[in-house]
Amino acid sequence: MSGHGPSAGQRFQTLLDEQDVVVCPGAMNALFARLIEASGFPAVYLSGAGVANGLLGQADVGLTTLTELSQAAANTCAAVSVPVFADADTGFGGPANVERTVALYERAGVAAIQLEDQVVPKRCGHFEGKEVVSVREMVARLRAAQASRADSSLMIVARTDARSVSGLDEALERARAYADAGADSLFVESPTSDEELERVGSELASTGLPLVANMVEGGKTPLHSASELASLGFRIVIFPGFLTRLTVKAALDGLATLRAGGDSRPLLDQLMPFVSVQEILGLPELTTRVADYDAATPG
Repeated sequence: MSGHGPSAGQRFQTLLDEQDVVVCPGAMNALFARLIEASGFPAVYLSGAGVANGLLGQADVGLTTLTELSQAAANTCAAVSVPVFADADTGFGGPANVERTVALYERAGVAAIQLEDQVVPKRCGHFEGKEVVSVREMVARLRAAQASRADSSLMIVARTDARSVSGLDEALERARAYADAGADSLFVESPTSDEELERVGSELASTGLPLVANMVEGGKTPLHSASELASLGFRIVIFPGFLTRLTVKAALDGLATLRAGGDSRPLLDQLMPFVSVQEILGLPELTTRVADYDAATPG
């Protein structure tokens, strides 16, 4: 947010101060972000996997570029008024790359930026075959991110994928190192049991930093409600692929019906009304603004 009001980062921090847990459904694009805001959620998570799926039609294996992801961030931030927590993968390289990543994401208007300790190219946190960089390399990424942000309230979320590579002990050790390096929030990816979730919450509580839980339906981590995760010590809960999976299933079911009968009428009760979609997209407000411009123009 520009101007005299609080920045996006400050508004996200206010949410964390006011709520026990902040639920951020995942968006792949600006439309999904509008749906999330219209449904009453206080924040949006821009999913890197979602952008790869929706923009490229590809799996999350590091194919998206900084330009593509930062533009998706800009489009998403412009479409909603709630804070956007944005996935920036690895920062797209070394410290100099991270500097540019943070600059572009901050210019886009995000409230929080997630950086992970995977190698380039990265893989979805719930895929096999991941590799991580050294702690030193990740700490350099975090320090570059802190140094290059113009607004200190922009939250730097440090994610470690070490659990799937070398075990939970290593992941927790890395998370503590990232906290010491100045991260604003910690994200231990893919704990594989309730006991591991409990360990993450309890053993990282001493850092005093908000912890992120990632609920991936069909992924490696047991699913829990936001309130259950809050009781374990998590403050931010993301559901990055929920809308994508919901939409894909509904789309395939509807397309099967359309293909079988060549007729959309049997599905009308399952379709959002045309006018309602335009309302979500802001057409009435846009129409009013344009009419006001015309009315105020001499001649």
